[in-house]
Amino acid sequence: MSAETRELFAENVAAAPLAERLRPRNIDEVIGQSHLLGPGRPLRLAFQSGKLHSMILWGPPGVGKTTLARLMASAFDAEFVPLSAVLSGVKDIREAIAQAQQVLQQRGRHTILFVDEVHRFNKSQQDAFLPFVEQGLVTFIGATTENPSFEVNNALLSRAQVYVLHALSAEELGELFEHAHQAVLQDMKFDDDARERIIGYADGDARRLLNALEQIDTAARTSKVTQITSGFLDATLAQNLRRFDKGGEAFYDQISALHKSVRGSNPDAALYWLVRMLDGGADPRYLARRIVRMAWEDIGLADPRAIQLTQDAAMTYERLGSPEGELALAQAILYLACAPKSNAGYVAYNAARAFVSQDGSREVPLHLRNAPTKLMKQLDYGKGYRYAHNEEEGYAAGEKYFPDDMPEVSFYQPTDHGLEAKIAEKLAHLRELDEAAKNKKG
Repeated sequence: MSAETRELFAENVAAAPLAERLRPRNIDEVIGQSHLLGPGRPLRLAFQSGKLHSMILWGPPGVGKTTLARLMASAFDAEFVPLSAVLSGVKDIREAIAQAQQVLQQRGRHTILFVDEVHRFNKSQQDAFLPFVEQGLVTFIGATTENPSFEVNNALLSRAQVYVLHALSAEELGELFEHAHQAVLQDMKFDDDARERIIGYADGDARRLLNALEQIDTAARTSKVTQITSGFLDATLAQNLRRFDKGGEAFYDQISALHKSVRGSNPDAALYWLVRMLDGGADPRYLARRIVRMAWEDIGLADPRAIQLTQDAAMTYERLGSPEGELALAQAILYLACAPKSNAGYVAYNAARAFVSQDGSREVPLHLRNAPTKLMKQLDYGKGYRYAHNEEEGYAAGEKYFPDDMPEVSFYQPTDHGLEAKIAEKLAHLRELDEAAKNKKG
């Protein structure tokens, strides 16, 4: 390498973002994820095995998903081909596969195909990987911040091992802080409160910590400051560091707190957690989806208006965006927290699913079958069916709607909250009519 080339390389390294300059070169340099990388742990064993396998790395931002994929390629001397599901399509997948074939034929190297934010690929895009993963042409490594059970196709999921990565703890972020300080920020001195506030701001995200340190370094050098204090942070980065979370709670813990505050009918706490998450950069569309889910899961038929209101709030955000649309989400959260609660529908659905999954395929009773043809009518399809609208009270008392050989079940048990109390009264009355019809026949 010539002197000019070495100088250019050094300049490029120095110009790279701090997170890139400090990227670990082997798994021993990785900070965090000890449950996967510690002695005898799954990912360390994967590195030591000498055998590549497809995997999905699931965890919040800035916890090392891309780093681990790159280290895997380095450890196995494999070609590393990255794709971003945000920017790529099926055409890019085909080009990546063509590149993998070329590398294998010309250089005899295997390819690791790394797909960042794989949950953003649709079903057809995810399906495009399958033949090449099955052939062994590429080893697939996907990274996602979303639950792969919901966002990744079953076919692809069944061919990949899922590893769950955790947000970095305050102690782990402190270790990374010291590493960055010693490596590239030696001439900067941080007082204890400034250090703690920066670590709290990172909120478990290593990339966020390093980006903040890089901003602070730039501001300090511009101001010719070497002592970093809380006052300096307030003066130079007030907009970026206006919220500090010393607890380091992970994203999903905050979602849990929001959901449980709504379920617990505490509007103030629910609003606090919503605003905390919006302020911390959570995707409002994700929050909107969760809010709609809360309406179905925890309010249900006790107040069906909650379901429509949350859907309207989500649509309002889509039309207005931020910050105006966030007001709609906030008011939806307040409504849910104040609304009567019922999980009876949620419980009934799960009970029915559990029953059906263990039960056999029972025949549909003849009187409930459709009879669009003459043959079906001759076979007694639909015979004896009672049209409820023609019956007294619009109810065919005593009519049976389950399979003939099915035991009695009662999945739905309405509560006495809100509208569901009225539903419970009506169902009780209908059961009385059924009993009366039964006694009349007897």
